[in-house]
Amino acid sequence: MNDFDTGPHPQRRRAWLLAAFCACAAAAPAHADLKLCNSTESRIGVAIGYQDKEGWATEGWWNVASQTCETLLKGAVPSRFIYVHAVDYDRGGEWIGKNFMCTNDKSFAIRGVQDCPNRGYKRTGFFEVDTGDAKDWTIRLTDPDDGGNKADAAQPTR
Repeated sequence: MNDFDTGPHPQRRRAWLLAAFCACAAAAPAHADLKLCNSTESRIGVAIGYQDKEGWATEGWWNVASQTCETLLKGAVPSRFIYVHAVDYDRGGEWIGKNFMCTNDKSFAIRGVQDCPNRGYKRTGFFEVDTGDAKDWTIRLTDPDDGGNKADAAQPTR
């Protein structure tokens, strides 16, 4: 027995501590993030685009190892539609789409999606992910031979 269990009313003390722990756990905010899982056999580079209260933004590059997940944005997903562009570093190819946004070769955070070349950026195709207004979302990128496109997955063009 430890000191906590000795003396009068040890069960009451345990119940109080349990209640205090539960109250703290309940008061903790729900954890919501935008994550990306790399379900491929390659290392990939990822850029994302979204619209928040300040307008359009693109950010990159996250390097995501094969068979791992990475948190891209902490906190609630900023908008219903998230846009993704990814590059397969090991085997070549890209995950692209018809939504054009600005990127750079090195790490970047860019505001606005217009006139990318005139502002010194690349104009890059992103594919759209509909999060359905979820506050927590995981995007999964897959290899082309993993059975076709899925609602939460995308495949590279090679």
